[in-house]
Amino acid sequence: MDKPKGGNTIKIKLNGETQEYHEEPKKMEPEDSLKQTTRVIKIDSNRIDSDVFSETAAAKEPIDESFDWIIPESSENEIEEYKITSSKTPKKSSLPKITSFSSKSNNNKKSGRPLGSIVISGIFAILIGTTIGVVMLKLVISGPTDKKAVTDTPVVEEKGDTENKPATGKTTSTAISPLTSNVIQGGKYTSKDGAKEALNELKSKGIPSQIVEIDGNQFIFLGIADSIETAKSLSTQYKERGVEGAFAKALSLDEKKVSDITNKEKVFLDEVPTIYQTLSAATSGALLTKTIPEDAAKAIGSIDEQLKVSGIKNEKVKSLKAELSSAEEKVKAFQKSKDTKSLNEAQQHLLNFLSAYYSL
Repeated sequence: MDKPKGGNTIKIKLNGETQEYHEEPKKMEPEDSLKQTTRVIKIDSNRIDSDVFSETAAAKEPIDESFDWIIPESSENEIEEYKITSSKTPKKSSLPKITSFSSKSNNNKKSGRPLGSIVISGIFAILIGTTIGVVMLKLVISGPTDKKAVTDTPVVEEKGDTENKPATGKTTSTAISPLTSNVIQGGKYTSKDGAKEALNELKSKGIPSQIVEIDGNQFIFLGIADSIETAKSLSTQYKERGVEGAFAKALSLDEKKVSDITNKEKVFLDEVPTIYQTLSAATSGALLTKTIPEDAAKAIGSIDEQLKVSGIKNEKVKSLKAELSSAEEKVKAFQKSKDTKSLNEAQQHLLNFLSAYYSL
């Protein structure tokens, strides 16, 4: 006999005959997990029908209870309630969790980390403040000292050397009067290298010589004389010593202006033409006669005081003074020794003076 779908079958034997009782369950959604239950109840024939119905009712009650327990509606309600509660609980629980977490982290930050940052910030502030303070202190200290050094220096000079006040006073300018010099020329060159080669050859023979640049040309002069006749006589001597191209010529020295000089330097430059002419006459005359003329000897005594001037600071003026002073010393040396070598050396210093004069 086929089992009815979706129901329970109860077999009842009455007086030895089997009867089937089929009960349709309430409509519900089918579940695979439920299985059909079949119960067989044997009833004695001696019992009355009421007892049979009571047994049947008793058998139905557990079935009803079992169906009530597995009613899909109750399960659906539970599932729906579970879903609702699960969706609501995270929302409710998430809010306090976020607030509680942020409060704890804030407490940790307030209690630990800001304290460290405050300490570090304080240390950096102290270091930066100290550095700025030291720099400002150095600036304040160095400022007045530099000013004092600048202002004190002229005070010391003014108090220390009262005799040199005119020399260290205001600067002035002057012009050296034009000169006419008689020279012995040994050569003329367009290049400095060619002039230097010829100069070295002359000095190897013991002949005084010097290169003077005039208008871009290199002139080699061998000596200086007080007159053109004396210059010609000296050129003859140089030819005899191997300088074939030596000849006498008059050389004009133009006026030279010198600025940024002191009063003492100006006084000395005003005396330069006289000193130069005196030394030229003494040396050139002594080279011819082997003695210094009386007039030149007296003049040398007068220029001695002029060459002893002190306080010369201008470099160009110093160079002129040094060459003239050296020439005077060599003339005095000749007066004592009568050695013509001193006269040649004196002529060399006068030639050096001529070169320095053109460089002014």
